[in-house]
Amino acid sequence: MSRTLTKSEIIEHLCNHSTRSRSELKEIVEHLITLIKQIIKNDGSLLISGFGKFEAYQKKPRKGRNPHTNETIMLPGRKVVVFRVSKKFRAELNLKK
Repeated sequence: MSRTLTKSEIIEHLCNHSTRSRSELKEIVEHLITLIKQIIKNDGSLLISGFGKFEAYQKKPRKGRNPHTNETIMLPGRKVVVFRVSKKFRAELNLKK
C-alpha cells in the first residue's frame, strides 16, 4: 500500500526528536528539497549513499493516439526522473522478519 509523506509530517517528526524550533526545521527541510532538485537538474543524477540514486534522463518523442478521434499524434520528448534503490537498502527491505 502506498503512503504519502508530507513535508509537515517530516517537520513534525523532526520536532519530536530535536530541540530546534519548528521554523528552523521547516527551513532546513525546504532547503534540503531545493538542494536535491537543483543537483538533479544540474548534474542529471544524485546518489544518496545507502539509500539510492535519482537519475534524470531525456525520453525520445513517440507516437501517441488521441482516444477521442483515434488520430495518431507525435508526443514530444520529455525529461523524467527515476529512482534506483541502493543494494544495501534493497537488502534491508528483503530481510526476513
